[in-house]
Amino acid sequence: MNDLILQPILFMGALSLVMMLLMYTTRIPAAKVLEAEGVDLQRLSHPALLGGVFPSKVERVADNYNHLWEQPTLFYAVVMVIWALGHTDPTHLYAAWAYCGSRFIHSLVQVTFNHVWVRFSLFMLSWIALGTMLVREIIAALVA
Repeated sequence: MNDLILQPILFMGALSLVMMLLMYTTRIPAAKVLEAEGVDLQRLSHPALLGGVFPSKVERVADNYNHLWEQPTLFYAVVMVIWALGHTDPTHLYAAWAYCGSRFIHSLVQVTFNHVWVRFSLFMLSWIALGTMLVREIIAALVA
C-alpha cells in the first residue's frame, strides 16, 4: 500500500508535461505572429518584460505551467516523506488524490475561462488537501 502514495506524483508530473506541451503549442505560433509584426522577441528575453505581449490565452497557459512549479514542490516533498516513513494510509491517499484533482481542475480553469474566484477556490482546496498531509506528518514527527 505504501507505494500507492507515489502515483499522485506521477499524475502531477504528467499534468506538468501536458501544460508544457500546451504552452509551447500556443506560445510558438503567437511568437511567430509577433515577429511578423516586427516585434523583436530578443528584447523581451526577461520574463518580466513578456507581461501583456502575448495574447491572454497564451499567457494563461504559461502562468499555469509556472504555477505547477510553485506549491506542488511542497506536495512532492510531503509525499516523499510520507512514502519514506511508511505512513501511507487511506487519509493520505485521499488527500493526495484530492490535491491532484483540485490542481487539475485549477489548470483547466486557468487555461480556459480563468475565473479568478473559481481558481482561488480550487487553489484553497488544494491547500486543504496538502495541509492535511503536512499537518498529519508534523504530528507524527512530534509524537514519535
